[in-house]
Formats: sequence, structure tokens, C-alpha cells
Amino acid sequence: MAQGDALPGIRAALDRLAPAPLPVPDFAASEGFMWQAKPSGLRPVAAVNRIDIDLLKGIDRVRDILTDNTKRFANGHAANNALLWGARGMAKSSLVKAVHGAVAHEMPTMKLVEIHREDIDALPDLLLVLRDQPFQFLVFCDDLSFEPGETSFKSLKAALDGGIDGRPTNTILYATSNRRHLVPREMAENERSTAVTPHETVDEKVSLSDRFGLWLGFHACSQDEYLDMVRSYAQYFGVAIADETLAAEALEWSVTRGARSGRVAWQFSLDLAGRHGVSLRRGDDRGA
Repeated sequence: MAQGDALPGIRAALDRLAPAPLPVPDFAASEGFMWQAKPSGLRPVAAVNRIDIDLLKGIDRVRDILTDNTKRFANGHAANNALLWGARGMAKSSLVKAVHGAVAHEMPTMKLVEIHREDIDALPDLLLVLRDQPFQFLVFCDDLSFEPGETSFKSLKAALDGGIDGRPTNTILYATSNRRHLVPREMAENERSTAVTPHETVDEKVSLSDRFGLWLGFHACSQDEYLDMVRSYAQYFGVAIADETLAAEALEWSVTRGARSGRVAWQFSLDLAGRHGVSLRRGDDRGA
């Protein structure tokens, strides 16, 4: 058989071996989507589980900074990827979803896409799906961090840097983490002590957070901020209670939990609402 006659068969065999292109969902059908790894693709979310941005107290400065950055991106202007890091339970993930909701209310073409931390190595595939769509995408990864031996952070670095074809201009990445540098301190110290070129090895991991142009720190709240959160939630649930009683019960609750945070304030408020016979609305079962 002539060489030319064999080429169509070879091409057909290669086409069968090549992965099929990922399906593109109807982005106009929903404001939020979840990336699923198996099978790979985007699943529309019926309603994004979020809290109203006006209920988030004690984080006014970072709220305003993130909102401004998101509005600039939604308007097609220059904006930074953002890393929200710091104390547990201080509404980092709630803020991302609330900011998206506030901006998308004015600009419906702004979509929220969540990717799980375990699937971060598929981020380049996700960006490829989003690249040519006529929407703006806020890609969100909650509780992002890396443990010893993991290499998926390289995919994240490549996506943040953009590679030779550049990061899609219609995407921006927001991530939350309890760690400022996304890796545990002992991991960095261990790498430094065992590597032939310790500074280069550690810098490769620690510099990952440097790829986020916007760092927003969240710190443990004061007693006054905690009580302000509780009062806002009590008003949200329509619970009629004397302020002195509310404050005393909320502080006692925080002592039993050993912490004051937005999450603790929300959990106390759920208990308070339940004791006053308040029925939950959709989304009222999420943490802060």
C-alpha cells in the first residue's frame, strides 16, 4: 500500500485517540457553575448559595477593595487576581460569593465558576472552555493550600502567569486560604533543609502567592465586631430580643466555642432563630 494511502487511516486513528473537546454549557442559563472532574465539565448551579453583602460586618475595608476590583474586571478594565487569606471563619468565601452577587446584579454577564482545590490541576482545561465565551468569569477556589509532595501548584502558577498564550482576558481568579503562602511552614522548612538549592526550591512554592496581585488579610474580630455581626443577623432573621440579652447570650456562645468570628456569630444566630421559631430560607444553612 502506498504511503499516501495510509495517511487517512493514521489520521482517523489519531482522532479516535485524541480526547473529545469538553462540552460548553449554556452560560446564559445560570449565574453560577461548578467544575466537576469526572466526567470533566461545568455543571450549572440553580442558585448560588450566598449571603447578602450588607450582612457582612467587620470586614468593610477588604469588602470595598474586592468589590472595586471585581467591578473593574466586570467592566472590562484591568484587575488583579485576589488571594483572601487569614483567620478561619471570617467570611472569606462568603465575601467572594457576596461580591459576585452584588456585581452580577448590575452586570448579568458576570458569572461565578467554582473549582475544588482537589481539581486545581485541571484549571488550564477550565480556562480553555471559558476563553472564547461572551461572558466575564470569576473563577473561585475555596480553601486553597498545598501539602508536601503535591505538584498541582504548578498548574496554578501556569494559569496565573498565563503561559505563552496568556490568561484569558475574560477570567479572573479569586482564592481563599488560611495560609498566606498557600503551603504549611513545616513544608517550606523541610524543603529548605533537604534541597540542593534550598532557596530556589522554597521560592518556587512560596512565590505562588506572589502571582496574586491582590492580597487581602482577614484577622480575628474584636468583641464589638462580633456583637455587631450578631445584631445584624438577629435583624435579618427578624428576632425580637433585648440588646442586653442578645449580647450576653452571644458572648456566652463564643466562650463555649473558644473563638469569636463571623462563622461563630452566624452559628449562634441560627440557634437563636431556631429558639424563636424562625424558619430558614434558602441559603440560611450555610456558614459564614
